[in-house]
Amino acid sequence: MKNRIVFAAVVLVLTTWRADAGPVQQLINAATHTNFAYVRLGKLCDTFGPRFSGTTNLEAALDWILGEMKNDGLENVRAEDVSVPHWVRGAESAEMLKPRRHALPMLGLGGSIATPEGGITAEVLVVTNFAELRARTEDAAGKIVLLNQPFTTYGETVQIRHHGAVEAAKAGAAACLVRSVTPFSIQSPHTGSMEYQSGVTEIPSAAITVEDAEMMQRMQERGEKIVVRLKMSATNLPPAPSRDIVGEVMGREHPDEIVIVSGHIDSWDVGQGAMDDGGGAMAAWESVRLMRKLGLRPRRTVRVVLWTNEENGTAGAKAYERRHKPELAHHVLAIESDSGVFRPVGFSFVGSEAGLGWIKQYAGALKAFGATNVNTGESEADVGELRQDGVPTLALLVDGTKYFWFHHTQADTIDKLSPVELGQCVAAMAAMAYQVADADAPLPR
Repeated sequence: MKNRIVFAAVVLVLTTWRADAGPVQQLINAATHTNFAYVRLGKLCDTFGPRFSGTTNLEAALDWILGEMKNDGLENVRAEDVSVPHWVRGAESAEMLKPRRHALPMLGLGGSIATPEGGITAEVLVVTNFAELRARTEDAAGKIVLLNQPFTTYGETVQIRHHGAVEAAKAGAAACLVRSVTPFSIQSPHTGSMEYQSGVTEIPSAAITVEDAEMMQRMQERGEKIVVRLKMSATNLPPAPSRDIVGEVMGREHPDEIVIVSGHIDSWDVGQGAMDDGGGAMAAWESVRLMRKLGLRPRRTVRVVLWTNEENGTAGAKAYERRHKPELAHHVLAIESDSGVFRPVGFSFVGSEAGLGWIKQYAGALKAFGATNVNTGESEADVGELRQDGVPTLALLVDGTKYFWFHHTQADTIDKLSPVELGQCVAAMAAMAYQVADADAPLPR
């Protein structure tokens, strides 16, 4: 209700629009005075649910998007074929048997193998990091290792999820549990990808909640024996067919020079993928739709790309890089939103010093809602695949205070998002894409 009230208040300022506003201001006005993107995102999330690679949910969503983009009047709307990994979660459960019986909320990690049919029942060894695990190798043999590492930053803490099973297997563990990678929990497990290593025994791996990881840490410190039964029926199937989705507003002078706006359309197999990354995909799509609706045609082509399979492989981005390699010298900039669509605060740029100066100048158009901060950092995962070809990249930065509360959980649903903030994200991406696409010269590499 709060979001609807705020939006209604925003709509009232439509009368302040200037008829003679320039193209960038027209885009900002249009993006911030409608909830079209939010309504469309709700349709995507509610109709198709989670959109995991290899699922009918994802492919049905892609069919719908293709039809909607054509209805929007975008040019050269197409699907580009991609082969994606196909991991199926199956039935799964975890239960603490000692020192008391307690059902453990859990989510298997993407790519994990299954347990034997009857599950794995074993004593638990709790450690707080890899160094402690290596120091206690003799204690880990035959046990279920629980990595209870508190959240610091996502980039640092996610290493326990990616590499936990390998490190636990090296110590002789029968299975690996990890504390969910999040700074806040209400008994909510967080899934995500994990990796195996050639030559190291593959063992099942799953995430449990912060609360239960902390409880078992306390139990161990009291000298209590902890026993858990873990059951997982996960399966890695042969690769499945999927697609990247592409649509364009063709450039009026240099149509072969491309500015990408993008987000990934796949999600994990839980929740709705509203933040990660339905909202980012929708913001990119809406940026190009508004250019078309307003009749704005910049000098260069603006291409929306909705990537497939970012979550467990980036196969869509890799396929795009291979397919379009001959033309990547003419890709001027690749923008991606994959950090949630909360209040935008600016951009992270990867490219030349000269290009950074241009981006800082263009960000001034977004001062009305404070999205003017521009720094150098890392590319988002999908557009990062284009860096090897020298394409500059831009990541939308947002107030991510609550992003990892809901990331990769059943709670990644559209009610966590604000139509006003989503509109501001659209405005930021549209304004930046248009300015770069309409500049007299290409962005310096």
